[in-house]
Amino acid sequence: MIIRKLFKFEGAHVVRGCSTFKCRSSIHGHSYKVEIKLSSNYLDNGQMVYDFGLLKQNIKDLVEMFDHAITLWSGDSKTYIEDMKKHSARWIELPVSPSAEQYSRVIYLLCERLLELTNVKNGEKEVKLHSVVVHETITGYAEAFYEDAHSKLMGEIDINDIKISDAVKDDFKDKNLWEKLQNGTRFDNPTTV
Repeated sequence: MIIRKLFKFEGAHVVRGCSTFKCRSSIHGHSYKVEIKLSSNYLDNGQMVYDFGLLKQNIKDLVEMFDHAITLWSGDSKTYIEDMKKHSARWIELPVSPSAEQYSRVIYLLCERLLELTNVKNGEKEVKLHSVVVHETITGYAEAFYEDAHSKLMGEIDINDIKISDAVKDDFKDKNLWEKLQNGTRFDNPTTV
């Protein structure tokens, strides 16, 4: 069975090297919609694959870290990166260009790591990340699966190479979430209300 939770964020980027002049040469933004799809052949103690309330905790924070932030590519001009960080409290620096395709891969890897490290408490069993869909516009989206997220041909992504500003970290409900993900520290699902 597959379940889906939809999240949203407003984000800005430049996608260097793309075909469209406006897209590759100017900062611009989108109203992104992100679908997180989980799958399992089992149901938990509440007869669910995974409680939607749990998805509104740490996974929501990982998706919404891009909200009202500029996403930078570490391969861009160092002057540009420094200027953007100087003039924006909320920024994320990725080892890949921030296209919809790469957003879907990055978010996939972050959510996958989170699920791997989370100690479940309600009988959840063999819950896997099925895919991540990133809608950049109302008519266009990219969907990443395991093979895509781990593809070296599409650009290697190491979570430890992702940098985020303190202002982004400050918005996490779990103030140590980023360090837990980078260090591989196991933790319990947060309590839902």
